[in-house]
Amino acid sequence: MITATAVRAHESDTVLMGLVGRGISQSRTPAMHMAEAAAQGVCGVYKLLDMDAPERCDLSLAQMLRMAEATGFSGLNVTYPYKIEIIPLLDELSANAKAVGAVNTVVLKDGKRVGHNTDLWGFAESFKRGLDGAAVRDVLLLGAGGAGVAVAHALADCGVVRLSVFDIDPDRAARLCDQLGANRPQMVLNPVTDIEALVAKHRPDGVVNATPMGMAKLPGSAFPTGLLDARMWVADIVYFPLETELLRAAREVGCRVLPGSGMAVFQAVRAFELFTGRAAKPGRMKATFDSFDVEAKAFT
Repeated sequence: MITATAVRAHESDTVLMGLVGRGISQSRTPAMHMAEAAAQGVCGVYKLLDMDAPERCDLSLAQMLRMAEATGFSGLNVTYPYKIEIIPLLDELSANAKAVGAVNTVVLKDGKRVGHNTDLWGFAESFKRGLDGAAVRDVLLLGAGGAGVAVAHALADCGVVRLSVFDIDPDRAARLCDQLGANRPQMVLNPVTDIEALVAKHRPDGVVNATPMGMAKLPGSAFPTGLLDARMWVADIVYFPLETELLRAAREVGCRVLPGSGMAVFQAVRAFELFTGRAAKPGRMKATFDSFDVEAKAFT
């Protein structure tokens, strides 16, 4: 039987990484990681492990994780819908993953599976750079799933005072508010079930979409675009397409906007460091991310 340790010993000059999720065929993550590895003189191989693909559609997440270990993966990024589901399958959690209760990066080393959350830092860094000076007294967060939990903590770290949380599952929104309240007791948390009523009564400074709504395979907007106001800023974590229906409508109204590209790049920067033990250059990884748009325009 070939073990992960044996494979790494035989191919010590290669770092094998991957992304596990559903509907991820258009992800830009592999290119960012492999280009950064090449720039540092490392042989980086990054695989898309799309669980919707015919060859994997009958596999469980646990089986996929075991296969990754046996094949010699150094680590995996984890995306929708597995960021919470993967936790019981891990041996350890980093401090931030434990606080957030969601994992988007798993390091496979020395026979252990250690979960991390780089989404939190990724969104916070993107927000600080892309919406510098934005009002943060009152914010509405859409989505309380794995990504939403990380974004909620990031918003807290960015100085948000009052956070309203909406989710199609009201209980999940309430649980997130309870969890965040325990971790960030200085915040005012407000689970909401009626977005229109909230905006009419108390217009938020900003709106963040942390749901998958807006993705190419799930078009639309989780926030009613008719409620947009130029005094709001709007952020989206979806990056394919980069210009979601929500962001497009927000731009048209005159809102400051933050696309999902920033979070995608910065979470990848931190994940690369965890996989390889090497510091990544954000500007270089962003250039790789942006090259997709240049290539797309060349064919239109």
